Amino acid sequence: MGHLLMLWMASVMCCSAFSTTAWSVNNFLITGPKAYLTYTTSVALGAQIGIEECKFQFAWERWNCPEHAFQFSTHNRLSGATRETSFLHAIRSAGVVYAITKNCSMGDFENCGCDESKNGKTGGHGWIWGGCSDNVEFGEKISKLFVDSLEKGKDARALVNLHNNRAGRLAVRAALKRTCKCHGISGSCSIQTCWLQLADFRQLGDHLKAKYDRALKIELEKRQLRAANRAEGRRAPAEAFLPSAEAELIFLEGSPDYCARNASLGVPGTEGRECLPQARGASRWGQRSCGRLCTECGLQVQEETAEAVGSCHCSFRWCCTVRCGQCRRVVSRFYCARPAAGRARPRGGDKAW
Repeated sequence: MGHLLMLWMASVMCCSAFSTTAWSVNNFLITGPKAYLTYTTSVALGAQIGIEECKFQFAWERWNCPEHAFQFSTHNRLSGATRETSFLHAIRSAGVVYAITKNCSMGDFENCGCDESKNGKTGGHGWIWGGCSDNVEFGEKISKLFVDSLEKGKDARALVNLHNNRAGRLAVRAALKRTCKCHGISGSCSIQTCWLQLADFRQLGDHLKAKYDRALKIELEKRQLRAANRAEGRRAPAEAFLPSAEAELIFLEGSPDYCARNASLGVPGTEGRECLPQARGASRWGQRSCGRLCTECGLQVQEETAEAVGSCHCSFRWCCTVRCGQCRRVVSRFYCARPAAGRARPRGGDKAW
């Protein structure tokens, strides 16, 4: 596996357990075509990249992308075709494309390398195609093989899931960026050689999160569903009947109420969730999180203070050590709590809003 993906794996594993079971890939890894087993590590890593990005994008929303949400099965009541599952399928599919494509370009697979199909051709005024373009077409092929094969059904939900898998793959292609190198006498840059590179995965996450916010709810008539089932390759309904929406996320069912705990649906509710009231440097959703998670859900915001110990007054000593002192400071955190009883596990001083 390439050095870059090894670094990705280390960063992912430091934050959460590296597990393929989180997205139900095990069965396919055991029974899938033996010719593709060489890609399984990258596929699992890509899926985990998708999981971590989902957690980041939804960290301050009522539904915060819990890891069990990726365990798509008939026993998981939240595996329906909701707006949230549309994002899950898309980000998982995109993550697999991303990891496979990166490994491909770095020469980690014997049968795959850079995409040089355009090299030598004029791309525009003053530049030509050259260099090592990321082979996203190969990444899409392997992602489709692995991820789409997990969808066994032929009902409306399965077709919607397949559509959202494809929307995730298309998002990776749409986010490709052109990178160029100048050539010419004395750096005159009279001509440039350019190639296509994958965008940072955070950019892909932002892109798909925007699509989640404007996802389309579709209604399928029985005749449309029958036609979609007969279509070659089991095309998804939006691809078959709404061509303009092939890159958009779609869903069939409304989302449950994520404010209140619902054990039968596996919804923990927002009580006890941390929020960020007007935190400096926080995202747009982070700054609004206390309102969305607490106030709008009928809960109050409770402040809890605690003493934290950390390094401070650090100085460099020649040669070559850094010495620091230990400083204590009071930090405040904010949580959603029931208005009457307050939080059941106060820490340090606490104050309700």
